[in-house]
Amino acid sequence: MITIALSKGRIFDDILPLLKSAGIEVLDDPDKSRKLILDTNQPDVRVLLVRATDVPTYVQYGGADMGVVGKDTLLESGTQGLYQPLDLQIAKCRISVAVRESFDYAAAMKQGSRMTVATKYVAIARDFFASKGVHVDLIKLYGSMELAPLTGLADAIVDLVSTGNTLKANHLVEVERIMDISSHLVVNQTALKLKQAPIRKIMDAFALAVKQKD
Repeated sequence: MITIALSKGRIFDDILPLLKSAGIEVLDDPDKSRKLILDTNQPDVRVLLVRATDVPTYVQYGGADMGVVGKDTLLESGTQGLYQPLDLQIAKCRISVAVRESFDYAAAMKQGSRMTVATKYVAIARDFFASKGVHVDLIKLYGSMELAPLTGLADAIVDLVSTGNTLKANHLVEVERIMDISSHLVVNQTALKLKQAPIRKIMDAFALAVKQKD
C-alpha cells in the first residue's frame, strides 16, 4: 500500500492532474466527504488528508510514504529524514512583506532600526530581516495576518501572497518579495527503499508531467 499525504484546498486541486498522469484518480471528494483516508482507483494507493503543516511530519515518521507540501512549510518545519526529489511547480505564490499604505518601510529598514513583524513564518522572517541587518520583534500569528498592522499590533507582516487582492482590500501594500513558493514532493526515505518500484513509478510520472507543462 502506498499512502500519499495531501492537504485540502489549492494543493489538492492542483495535484489531481499529476495523480492522473500516474494513473491515480481519487474516488472521494474531500469537500463532500468527511473521510480523512480517501480511496483511489488503484487498490494499493490511498490518500491521507492532513493539515498542510502536518504533511512533513506524517511523511518523516512513516504515517505516509510520500506527500505534497509547500516550500514555505518545508522551510519552517525542517526537512530531517525527508527526500525531496521534485518541485511540482503547483500552488504557486510568494512570501512577501506587507505594511500599511502610510507606513514608511524604507525608513524602517535602515540598518540599526527596529520593527515589529507579525507572521506565521517566524524562521523565514527572522532569516530575511537578519540578512538585511534589521532588528525585528516577531509576533507569531496563525491567521488574519492583515489585522496586525491595522490594529497597531505590528509594523509589518510576512505572509503568503497570491493575487494581492486581500492586501489591497485591507489597505496594505506589498513592499518586498522574500521568495517564490511552489509545492514539492516529499518521500519517506525508508519507504523509498522498501517500496522502491511503486514509488519510483509515481515519481517518474510526476516528473514527466511537470516537464511537459514547462
